[in-house]
Amino acid sequence: MNRKKFIESQGATCRNWTWSWSFTNAKEKVIIFGTWDLHTDGNASLILSEHWQMNYKGRKQPSYGQSREHIRLIEEEGYRLKTFPLIFSDEKQDENGYGPAAIKGFIPQLSPKILKKVGTGWYAFDGIKTVHLPEEVVSPEQYIEGTSRRISVNAYERNTNARAKCIDHYGYKCSVCSFDFKEIYGDIGERYIHVHHCVPLSQIKKEYKLDPIKDLRPICPNCHAIIHRTQPALSIKQLKQHMSERTRITKPRTRVGVM
Repeated sequence: MNRKKFIESQGATCRNWTWSWSFTNAKEKVIIFGTWDLHTDGNASLILSEHWQMNYKGRKQPSYGQSREHIRLIEEEGYRLKTFPLIFSDEKQDENGYGPAAIKGFIPQLSPKILKKVGTGWYAFDGIKTVHLPEEVVSPEQYIEGTSRRISVNAYERNTNARAKCIDHYGYKCSVCSFDFKEIYGDIGERYIHVHHCVPLSQIKKEYKLDPIKDLRPICPNCHAIIHRTQPALSIKQLKQHMSERTRITKPRTRVGVM
């Protein structure tokens, strides 16, 4: 069974079978998205991003408008979200990762999901996702027990001087929320913070010389966990934007009274 036949067997359709990312069953009010294994981590999958409006050549993606409308139907019209797994192939991409995504295969099985918007992306969630985080700059030949992936990095990156140089430059306040452990916990919280790779180690496919100022940031454990709750991980800018939007939405309105 190919993808078109599978989608049609679910009573769904789309504008164009070549470029569509998502599909709709108007009768049952269901939206179907394919979820790339590349963008799936645990129980969370990135199904649409504002950054996908343009392709790698800088041209508008015809599929984006349709998928954005499908997202609106879920958010505003009560449509339910279902997804099926897609297996990514980079056979059409160059050595730098530029080029169209290709489908190596898919699993013809739909799963109900919950839609959540985080920063500039929309994610399909099911249940609670647990992430085990490494403290990302480690000492030579050391691996943190319980990490999701075993990561080996070059000697420069393993050097704890990288962490020290990052903190000397930025300080111990969280780069996302400005939380300061010493300010809240006193002496026991002094000189404590996580150090985060702006580009996750799992996405680095070759050895590189790490710049502690450019590539690392101090982040509190809470923000660190949330950044890694999606795949790909959120950027610091995306999480700050998301928090700003949440503050704006939840901020109490000031009532104007008449005396």
